Amino acid sequence: MKPVDIGLFLEQLFKDYSSFIWGTPLLILLMGGGIFFSLYSRLVQFRYFRHAINVLRGKYDNPEDKGEINHYQALSTHLAATVGMGNISGVAVAIATGGPGAIFWMWISAFIGMATKFYTCTLAIEYRGLDSNGQLQGGPMYVIREGLKKHWHWLAVLFCVTGMIGVLPIFQANQLTQVFHDVLLVPNGLGDHVLDFTFFKLNTTDFITGLLLTALVASVIFGGIARIGEVAGKLVPFMVIIYFLSVLTIILINVTEVPQMISNIFVDAFTANAVLGGALGQIILIASKRAAFSNEAGIGTAPMAHGAAKTNQPIHEGLVAMLGPAIDTIVVCTLTALAILITGTWNNPDAEGVSITINAFNSSLPFGGYILTLCAATFAITSLFSLSYYGEKCYGFLFGAHRKHHYRFLYVFSIILGSVASLDAIINLIDGMYATMAIPTVISTLILAPKVNKLAKNYFSSLKNGEKS
Repeated sequence: MKPVDIGLFLEQLFKDYSSFIWGTPLLILLMGGGIFFSLYSRLVQFRYFRHAINVLRGKYDNPEDKGEINHYQALSTHLAATVGMGNISGVAVAIATGGPGAIFWMWISAFIGMATKFYTCTLAIEYRGLDSNGQLQGGPMYVIREGLKKHWHWLAVLFCVTGMIGVLPIFQANQLTQVFHDVLLVPNGLGDHVLDFTFFKLNTTDFITGLLLTALVASVIFGGIARIGEVAGKLVPFMVIIYFLSVLTIILINVTEVPQMISNIFVDAFTANAVLGGALGQIILIASKRAAFSNEAGIGTAPMAHGAAKTNQPIHEGLVAMLGPAIDTIVVCTLTALAILITGTWNNPDAEGVSITINAFNSSLPFGGYILTLCAATFAITSLFSLSYYGEKCYGFLFGAHRKHHYRFLYVFSIILGSVASLDAIINLIDGMYATMAIPTVISTLILAPKVNKLAKNYFSSLKNGEKS
């Protein structure tokens, strides 16, 4: 009997599960939920955007408030996990599989996702709960435990089980390894060295890269959320600026192509002529998946980061959290998309994921691949730091906070697996887990949405009356 290739078996298993869970009901839950939150809040993401920036700046901070990190560190911690490889390679995947029109639907997902984050992260502060160590924690599992009746508590378990898998850094490790492979190793004669075992094949160069990443990440994440917040707060602004300037340069070099590319985005968003035989529903589904991976609105990771903020005012954190999709998807993803579209690298059938973005940089910038390597390394490594915090909180909720450090060993080991696994297997696994995480997050938020509206009404009324909030 011919031996079964474990890699191919798992790849098909993850693909089948992702296709099953990302059906019409889940799409309606995420997109429909975001539309509901936008209308129910009377477009809070637009009306109070400026006020949210003032809250982020610390204008309303109270040093006596409970929490572990300030507003800026909470947003930076979450952005470190979202402004990452999802923006560099996730956008490339969206365009390659869904055409230019996928970017339009990513924008729509981001705008309504801002309202979703306002609700989920407001609840993360309002319904913080004590873990088994007696420390105050936030996140969908605590919102469900503290805010809903016991017959809903299975949702908290479902969130934590899938959350521990969904936040594993396998996508970031895989794509960063691909960057090193394409830019640093192959051009310098250090190509593929593959060991063929009975049940699987192992690329030794990717394996060594994974080991090095594991050592680097382990040195930071064992410092806990305070250290992660400190590192993320310093690196996130730096990586956004460097990446912004690099991509903007590519756009300016090809500026005459920009109007046509923007037109293609809007036209293909509704005609879907570029790919998939004009299947508009498929384009929206692809965009929703990539937007969920990009800004994580409705997935439930953001409430875990923002739930650690030093504030006793739930609305403050909801306002700060809603800035995330604007920065992540509207700004960073759009810049990446334009760079890929105007250089035409997305039409190369031999390139996938981050390789498409590498080609865009190489086609327009001297040493473009090396510049992207620097950006990708910063994006991916800060993502690797932050994602561990989410998994630990899920693990601690299920098995006790005093045991949450056990998760770090699983986390760092997964970096090696991500470095040597196939991109398709990883994308399908993460997509499937994210979709499952969204079910308890959005359902609990819909049930508790009236509570958020009541808090918001009281808060904004106090602002109008000149009271300190």
